[in-house]
Amino acid sequence: MAAKKTTKKSAKKAAKKTTKKVAAKKATKKSTAKKAAKKVAKKAAKKATTPAATVSSTPSHEEISQQAYLIYLERTSSGREGNQHTDWQEAIKALS
Repeated sequence: MAAKKTTKKSAKKAAKKTTKKVAAKKATKKSTAKKAAKKVAKKAAKKATTPAATVSSTPSHEEISQQAYLIYLERTSSGREGNQHTDWQEAIKALS
């Protein structure tokens, strides 16, 4: 009789251990799935924002103007001859 009780107890303990292991594995799988979903969401967000930055391949009027001004300052400080049209063309070339 005592042997039957100990085997029942050990069987219950073994069953509890296996259910705990299974629960732990399921929790790990869920957290792994959540992490994978987050990674996918981050990649999708990056893809969505990256092309927007590269779409405007032509510089804006303001950017060209700023660059032309910097070229003008450099040109006049070094004593080179030129005019605003060549400064503008150089700015477009530099920004493209």
